[in-house]
Amino acid sequence: GLLAGAVGALLGNPADLTLVRMQADGRLPLEQRRNYRHAGDAITRIAREEGVAALWRGTTSTMTRAMIVTAAQMSCYEQTKEYIILRTAMADSIPVHVAASLVAGGVAAISSNPFDVAKTRLQDMKVGPDGFKPYNNTFDCILKIARAEGGRALYKGFTATWARQAPLNVVRFICLEQFNRLFARIGYSRVIIGPPPEPEPCPHGRIGKCADCLTDKSREIMKHMM
Repeated sequence: GLLAGAVGALLGNPADLTLVRMQADGRLPLEQRRNYRHAGDAITRIAREEGVAALWRGTTSTMTRAMIVTAAQMSCYEQTKEYIILRTAMADSIPVHVAASLVAGGVAAISSNPFDVAKTRLQDMKVGPDGFKPYNNTFDCILKIARAEGGRALYKGFTATWARQAPLNVVRFICLEQFNRLFARIGYSRVIIGPPPEPEPCPHGRIGKCADCLTDKSREIMKHMM
């Protein structure tokens, strides 16, 4: 979860930077607006005016936030789902998945919101003519916000963050559970980390999966999809 979140944030940082700047532009005085026409224009101008490296400004906070969100969501979802099933009479069903998804989204929002605020500040900050930067890095930004504005400032926009995380998690985990059940029904199981099992003879008398087995499996998948 940590690695997946970090890689995704690293690759998506230019687009995320563009989104933050274009959304913040309308709140600035007319003389301070960047007036990007569209995402492509924003990326091109940032690279030309500030250097290509500027497209990855705030990468540390973006990656940290993504790692925390991904790890919190995945671990909290499984733990919450198991707790609900063990402590109540509810079966492993969609209502349980929805409840666990909402809890996971809340935990992810609480743990990541300070980094979300820092990410937005870092990506939207303007470097002075003398090269002065209001914030040096993610943790410097968080400390300065807490000292100047109080700890509550780190949770600005929390309601919006949770409102974004909640439906995203519900759709994600319900789809995950349904795909797991579909794959189990047609003979596939979840990926298990560990040494591969010893190959067993297939129904056609050969070791492992032969071409006939793959053909049979393809037919079965198509039957379930239709």
